[in-house]
Amino acid sequence: MRDETVGGWLDALASASFPPGAGAAAAMNTAVGAALISMVCNLSIGHPTCAAHTSDLVAAQAAAEDLRSTALGLAAEDAAAFGAVLAAHRLPRTTAPDTRARAAAVQAALTAATEVPLRTARSAAGVIHLARGLIAVAKADVVPDLAVAASCARAALDTAAVIAEANLSGIADTEHRTAARVQLERSLEAVTESEALTAEIRARYARREPPVIPV
Repeated sequence: MRDETVGGWLDALASASFPPGAGAAAAMNTAVGAALISMVCNLSIGHPTCAAHTSDLVAAQAAAEDLRSTALGLAAEDAAAFGAVLAAHRLPRTTAPDTRARAAAVQAALTAATEVPLRTARSAAGVIHLARGLIAVAKADVVPDLAVAASCARAALDTAAVIAEANLSGIADTEHRTAARVQLERSLEAVTESEALTAEIRARYARREPPVIPV
């Protein structure tokens, strides 16, 4: 993931072969959001108007880099998890023992695969939380980028939720399904935070008077 070109990865995503798929796309949206958070921090650190918030900006930048690294790893993990699910479904079921072994393998693969979107959702929520925390301390002209970061993470959250629910629908363990959905709902609380942040930043610019251009 770290060495592939953007164009090459998009070509692979657009192709008929898996992976990558939607889970990797969610992780990459998270990585983009985290990278934008880092950009905002890097442009704000050292600026005179942000001097009082240097420690907060440095901490946020480090957290964003951790989230970006995690997201890139999740994009690769999603590919492996999806491959395991496909491999389990392709196992033979010609005999009763084969059928039982295949069913167990499918359940194990789906359970493992569900962890990837759940972790992606948590990482995306983390990006949104960082964006919210920076709105009052970042350099003024890069504040709109915080809304973009949150929007990217919001898209990742929505995608991760769909994938997690799709996987959970095939898992027989009701306790696991319930616990996973609790985790997911906790992450999805950040959706409201993202919407509020974006609305606040848009409203700032909607209230501004246009510049007077001399004639």
